[in-house]
Amino acid sequence: MGFFRRHRILGGILGGLLGLVLVLVAFVAWRAKGPYRFYRLNVVKTAATTGVQPGTLEIGVATRDITPDLSQYDPWVDADGDNRFRPEKGDTYTDANGNGRFDAVWLAGFNNNRPAQGVHDPLWVRALAYRNNGVTGVMVAIDSIGITNERFIKVRKSLPDTLGLDLVTLASTHVHEAPDTMGIWSYKILRGYFDEAYLDRVLDACGEAIVEAVSTLEPADMTLASARIEPDGFMDDSRLPQVYDDQICAAWFTRPGTRDTIATLVSWGNHPETLGGSNPLITSDYPHFLREGIENGVDEPNGAPGLGGTCVFFSGNLGGLMTQLHTTVPHRDGQQTFEKASFEKAQALGENAALKVLEALRSPDAVPSVNTEVAVAGRSFLVPLQGVFNWAILAGVIHPGWYWGKSRTEVHAIQMGDLAILTVPGELYPEIAEGGVECPDGADYPGDILETPPLREAMHGKVNMMFNLANDEIGYMLPKTQWDSEAPFAYGREKAQYGEENSGGPLVGATYHRAALELLRDLDGHAALAVNR
Repeated sequence: MGFFRRHRILGGILGGLLGLVLVLVAFVAWRAKGPYRFYRLNVVKTAATTGVQPGTLEIGVATRDITPDLSQYDPWVDADGDNRFRPEKGDTYTDANGNGRFDAVWLAGFNNNRPAQGVHDPLWVRALAYRNNGVTGVMVAIDSIGITNERFIKVRKSLPDTLGLDLVTLASTHVHEAPDTMGIWSYKILRGYFDEAYLDRVLDACGEAIVEAVSTLEPADMTLASARIEPDGFMDDSRLPQVYDDQICAAWFTRPGTRDTIATLVSWGNHPETLGGSNPLITSDYPHFLREGIENGVDEPNGAPGLGGTCVFFSGNLGGLMTQLHTTVPHRDGQQTFEKASFEKAQALGENAALKVLEALRSPDAVPSVNTEVAVAGRSFLVPLQGVFNWAILAGVIHPGWYWGKSRTEVHAIQMGDLAILTVPGELYPEIAEGGVECPDGADYPGDILETPPLREAMHGKVNMMFNLANDEIGYMLPKTQWDSEAPFAYGREKAQYGEENSGGPLVGATYHRAALELLRDLDGHAALAVNR
């Protein structure tokens, strides 16, 4: 009797464990499935595909304020003044809604557990719509650290078909002092402190701005300009080899025959993180001062009048890491300099960049775009993942949607007259765009360089912009031959350089490079049909 009872007990335990394993497998499979699993973007639309001859370019613009109202969150006391919530150090909060937890705006970037204590300047969603020759698209810049692909798909699916949109491009500016929109910096991730309601508000604002921007489409002239920004005083490349995305690019849209500004589109690759990890105030960092300078002007001394209208800013190639954290930024007065993290430093950086744009657009070298054809292309593709990113996506912790060791993301290409735009779903190392990929001794994957030719060589605009963190955020995108996480380390270093820990793996950059080239070639092929028909 004891024999059979022991086996029944053992069988029950094993059955329970098997059931638990099956439940766990089912849960992981459900999380790995992700939303919109079978969504695939695959569009190429040009004058050749629509059969409509290019006419007058149309542009529309709209904005939405997405600054959180801190009065709707729990007040708290930072007893030790370290700008982090630590009850063990005497920090306290008032549970305003009685839910038993600290409801705060958790700032993204740098440290986990950084509750906002105030607002320095507003956060924005800014949408720019464009239309010509039967092609309509919209691009949206969002003051956020990053938003993943499935969230942007949700925005697209919420839009009315009557808008007639062929391509919707959404990108985060990657500001490091905005609310967490990825679930990585929200105090205690596993206890659900992530603010889904705020993210829903941001996505709703994107949809509203898109609808309004399309409704305001009007005829526009386009003037293009770019200016080289010397790294000194603007940014550092914090990782060898030092390769910079040193072009600040601009498109100025005005009402025909006037200098009455509708919008200015600007792109530049420099991390918006001037305030550093100790700042407790919500801000869009230097992009705030750049946009304000372009719209309203920069005060004397050595200032310039603004252009009016709405400035829409997108971050360019940021990987590497393009940052001003260790840069001494000069004031335009030629007297003051700012080394430490501060709003004065952010203002000086943003205004100096704005002055570069204003000078370039007003110079004789600025290019009025006689060509007005609009052509768009977009495609989903899968990137191979390794390490922590692979398992985190499998478990649905970040970027839900796991495809047997790969993740779905997107690349877009836009040709608007003489302006070419290519999107990047993460933070691209500039050498993949500009050239200069190396295969240093000691790196983990010696061999042929895969990321060639440089992507900007494959773009055919008189001004070529690249938008990072567009339609996704998959982290740093390195050249394979520069991947260096195992000793011996490259460049004679005793330890690894920063970067790999925030990347999906050594093949992400090369996979994106190949997908981007294929899309550009497809777009070029359709454009050639329009010319030769």
